[in-house]
Amino acid sequence: MATSAPRPLLKLPRGQVLYRPDDACPGFVVVHLGTVRVALTGENGREIVLYRVRPGEICLQTFGCLVNGTTYSAEGVAETDLAIEVIPAGEFHQRIAGDPAFRQQVFAGVAARFADLERLVEDVALASLAERLARALLRLAGPDAMVAITHEALATEIGSARAVVSRQLEALARDGLIELARGQIVLRNRAALAALAHPAD
Repeated sequence: MATSAPRPLLKLPRGQVLYRPDDACPGFVVVHLGTVRVALTGENGREIVLYRVRPGEICLQTFGCLVNGTTYSAEGVAETDLAIEVIPAGEFHQRIAGDPAFRQQVFAGVAARFADLERLVEDVALASLAERLARALLRLAGPDAMVAITHEALATEIGSARAVVSRQLEALARDGLIELARGQIVLRNRAALAALAHPAD
């Protein structure tokens, strides 16, 4: 995301909370390095990951707060070490009004982020737990087919309960699709996981 003039980058460690529900928004966050995980916690205490913000991507929560003059409704946490820039609210509004290139970048990023949220709604409302879990594993796996994640964090990823996710993981392991280890999951059969993730394809 382009800015009008260079400004010092704010460096934050992994695990740092950027904002919580009801926090005021100080400005427009531009991620230069790392990943921000944005999650929502329901009244029942269950948490679900809404999306992640990487370099070049938009935080829809921040955009909505700035445009509507509201506070945050979700939590943003540094999933990795971060280098970010914060464009003050006043400058953000000026540039939206007077900088066509910046405005186009922001609006294109917002449109792309809505596609992510549509996918999330479809997953939660229409997909089975096995489908959602398979999709999450494929999405989170690195090139070495490893997913460094706990069962609890994976449950948060798909908006389910830890015990339910653990049982489903054990079933996938028995079928030879994955291998379970402490704090990580190894994908043993990507093709079978992909077929499970998208059964109608």
